Amino acid sequence: MDTSSMTIKELSDSFKRGDVSSVVVTETFIEKIKKNKLNAVVTLSEDLALTQAKISDERIRAGDNNRLLGIPGIIKDNIMVEGIGSTAGSVILKDYISSYDATVINNLKKDGSIILGKSNMDEFAMGSSTEMSIFGATKNPYDSSRVAGGSSGGSAVAVAADLSMFALGSETGGSVRQPASFCNVVGLKPTYGSVSRYGLMSMASSLDQIGVLAKSVEDVEDVFSIISGKDAKDSTSSNYTFIKKEEAISGLKIGIPKEYFTEGIDKKIETRIRETIDKISDLGAEIREVSLPHTNYAIPVYYIIMSSEVSSNMSRYDGLRYGINNESKDIIDSYFKNRGVGFGPEVKRRIMLGTYCLSSGYNDAYYKKALKVKSLIKSDFTNTFKDVDIIITPVSPTLPFKMGDRVDDPLSMYLSDIFTVTANLAEIPAISVPCGMIDNLPVGIQIIGQPFQENRIIQAAKNIEKIWKQ
Repeated sequence: MDTSSMTIKELSDSFKRGDVSSVVVTETFIEKIKKNKLNAVVTLSEDLALTQAKISDERIRAGDNNRLLGIPGIIKDNIMVEGIGSTAGSVILKDYISSYDATVINNLKKDGSIILGKSNMDEFAMGSSTEMSIFGATKNPYDSSRVAGGSSGGSAVAVAADLSMFALGSETGGSVRQPASFCNVVGLKPTYGSVSRYGLMSMASSLDQIGVLAKSVEDVEDVFSIISGKDAKDSTSSNYTFIKKEEAISGLKIGIPKEYFTEGIDKKIETRIRETIDKISDLGAEIREVSLPHTNYAIPVYYIIMSSEVSSNMSRYDGLRYGINNESKDIIDSYFKNRGVGFGPEVKRRIMLGTYCLSSGYNDAYYKKALKVKSLIKSDFTNTFKDVDIIITPVSPTLPFKMGDRVDDPLSMYLSDIFTVTANLAEIPAISVPCGMIDNLPVGIQIIGQPFQENRIIQAAKNIEKIWKQ
């Protein structure tokens, strides 16, 4: 059955009518994954998926009408799924098998979703192109010579190439929204704390968030409604219940920050974003220019805080308890050998940068100062939201770039996240929505909202989606 143009609701309804079974649909996706050459899926959980599909069909026949019942999805390889490998794209975990389910996986399984397998990613989510993986690079479905974005590039491609109905990714500074933009799909980064991080391999704990990618805004909404909520296993999760609510875009006050339209952005992207804003205005929204004055500090602040937390979180990966373990003369030698062989260059780079920022004599000068500027960035958004309901910006300053172009230029790679890191620093929700093609390559537009107002940015995203699907 061709699912390429179907939403989750449409496929769910076809299950209920008996037009097709979850087993048949799951088998179709499995065959597509086996034949696909974009390197999006690194682990195929065929036996688990077919077992789940058979159970889903039984539940459907018994009258169960859960929205995700029988719906296949792909999971980023840094989110735990019991009994399936979770490598995080790293040599040090190449043979690691998850011993438990992340809370989001437990929620999906309870609702009846099918777990097809794990998607490719930059090692430990450190990258913006999905080139930093032991499995090799994931290719962009619109031009295989270009990157898919990262670090959730495998998840974005799995959705774009119709290898799954949805995918879970993780975000620390744009790793759901940027690949969503590069691959012409929808990507949601929720408010920090709205989705449990239990079972997500930590990169930078104060910034990490599990997000959703799908072909339509409605699909993202459906999955988010299942995975969000309070979790006793995650002390940072909030007592939050997502409730779907329709809201027209007419009458909304929309802020356009001038700092996001400066030198460095591709002029074709700027033109497309402004064209979309004009179309939104025609629908009755009120457009206001706003200022987020500390935006220029976002990249250095983000990389200081992120790298500092990386240096701490990566200390657990020593090969002594799990992962690779090289033969050594003593425990210290083993520690250095395991990490020296097990980590790639980008992970090592960030560990070294973070360790330096936290070291004696530099902690106050870098890490603590970065936390203070983070507060200022957060205040910028708080103050701006007193005058507007949502904020609209580009997702990326460039179109998908050629593979290899930025691998040896870390600063250039880091600047890929210049428009996305602010939402992570401010702990607020943001969503990337496709807004057409430029030079046969996808481009996305970003909608940023107030804390726990996912519903508002989702409703605005639905309106933008209609504009570019007409």
